[in-house]
Formats: sequence, structure tokens, C-alpha cells
Amino acid sequence: MPISDQEALEAAAQARLVAVVGMTDGSKPGRASYEIPRMLQERGVELIPVNPKIDQALGRPALKSLSELKARPDIVDVFRRSEAIPELADELLALPAGIRPGVVWLQSGITHPQAEAALEKAGYRVVSDRCLGVYAARARARD
Repeated sequence: MPISDQEALEAAAQARLVAVVGMTDGSKPGRASYEIPRMLQERGVELIPVNPKIDQALGRPALKSLSELKARPDIVDVFRRSEAIPELADELLALPAGIRPGVVWLQSGITHPQAEAALEKAGYRVVSDRCLGVYAARARARD
């Protein structure tokens, strides 16, 4: 079952460690895949950039894939096209139980109903087609 708006708000408010799939390194200013993680970092969230095309972002070393995670993120925030989500879902489903994130967050415009259903069936909480930056700002405004 899809995560409710209130549950998404709570997840954004409680996130302390976020793995950002498709995060960029800031070489193209203004991209959401850099600006939203930067805003999260400014609010005290620890980031794990995940992108095989970069070495680091915002002073943090980048992982090539989620399979390299060493700690359990609260959220895996995804900046990938919808057609890439089934492959990402396979990668998430292959993670050891102790590393699986609390929430898989597909950013605005990103959906893949079949992959989302497979993740939910495996116990993942999934947010799709919503901006984590907006929810983090809403959570901060209510505090």
C-alpha cells in the first residue's frame, strides 16, 4: 500500500542518513539532483551520493551502486528516470536485511507501478512522484 502524505512527512522529518541515487556533483548548477541533497545536508542530514559517474558530491565520496552501502539509510532518494526503476528495485531487493532503507523515495515525476509493487511486497515503504525537498521543508516548518 502506498505511503500516506503524513507518513511521507514523518519519514522526511526523521531522516538522518539519506542515500541519493543519481545525485550529481554540482558541475551543472541548479539541478534538483544536487540542490535538494545540498538543502538536506544544510539541515543536518548525512548524505551518501550514489552515482557511478562521479567520485564525490558535497564533500562525500560517491558509491557506484547501492550494493556498496555499509550502513542502513533512513531513505534512498532516487533521481533516475522511471524506466530505470525496475533495475534499481532489483538492486534494493538484493540488499541484506540490515542495510535495507526505511523508505524508497522516488522524486517528482518518477513512478513505476510494477517495481513499486514488488518493493512494497518485499516490505519496503515507497513514496513516488513526490519531492523530498518539499517534504523536508514542510517538516522543518512545523517544528
